[in-house]
Order: sequence, then structure tokens, then C-alpha cells
Amino acid sequence: MEPGVRPERLVADAIGQLIEFWGFRAVMGRCWAWLYLSEEPLPARALCEGLGISTGAASMALGELERWGVVRRLRRPGDRRDYFEAETDVWKMISRVYRERELVQIEEALAMLTRAAELFELRAKLGGVGERRRARFAHARATSLVELARLGRSLIRLFVEQGKVDFSPLRRFGLR
Repeated sequence: MEPGVRPERLVADAIGQLIEFWGFRAVMGRCWAWLYLSEEPLPARALCEGLGISTGAASMALGELERWGVVRRLRRPGDRRDYFEAETDVWKMISRVYRERELVQIEEALAMLTRAAELFELRAKLGGVGERRRARFAHARATSLVELARLGRSLIRLFVEQGKVDFSPLRRFGLR
């Protein structure tokens, strides 16, 4: 083993980078990874010492991780400190993020795209001659994006509910 290199820190840093790429704060991934590698639940102080982070950073990260359901807070009889343990079911964590974040985003986009298509359709009926032509074209394109968003929603739902996705409808969508 390389002198001075702690494998726990390598794991924590790797998970921190992945989590940051996914849009979360790196410290959240680092804290989860440190807990994941621990045989026993740990107090926040152990995270601070092991990861070299402040108590405030640990507290904020642990609070967010608890809200996402990827860390549990525990109490030991006779001990006033809180202890934390990591959720070990990685699929449960990933599917929750997709359900609560990605699916919400696509639903919001779908609502906006649907509304835009409706407005283009109205403009295509009521606008001037040139405006109606442009609106019909934009309506067709917006409707295509609505279909793509619906397909994306279906793929995410299938992924979250069954853990598998058939991308062939997406490939067919691109062939139109």
C-alpha cells in the first residue's frame, strides 16, 4: 500500500466526485461513503476527523442525506450523541433520486411543452397568414417535443419501477 494513502479517503473522494457530477454536493457523497464503509454506525465527529471536514459541513451533509433517505440517525442507550449509518441498498437510493428529482423535472418540462403546443395551435388558427404558417411549423415541432418528453417520462417510470429500460422507442423516435 502507498504510504499515507487511506483507501477509505479514496473511496469517499471517488463517491464525492460522482455525486457532485449528479448535481449534489461532494461532501454528501463523501459522508455517505465513509458511513457505507463502516461496520458500525458512527457519530458525526468520526466523519469530521476521517474526512477532514468541519462540524457544520458534516451536520449539513448528514441532514440532507437523511432527507434523501440514504442515511439513518440512531441513538444508543445512555449516549447523548447521534450516530449515523448508511443505506446500503444502492438501487433504493438511485430510484428515489430518479423518482423525486428527474421525474419531477420531466413532468414540469412536459407541462410547459404541452402549454406551448396549445398556444402555437391557437396562433395557427387566429394569427395572420405568415404567422399561421410559422405557428403550424412550431406547433409540429413542439408536439414532437411533447411526445419525446412523454417517452422520457415513461422510460424513467419503467426504470424506477422495474429497474430496466427498453430504449428502442427512443431510437424509433429519432428515425422520424
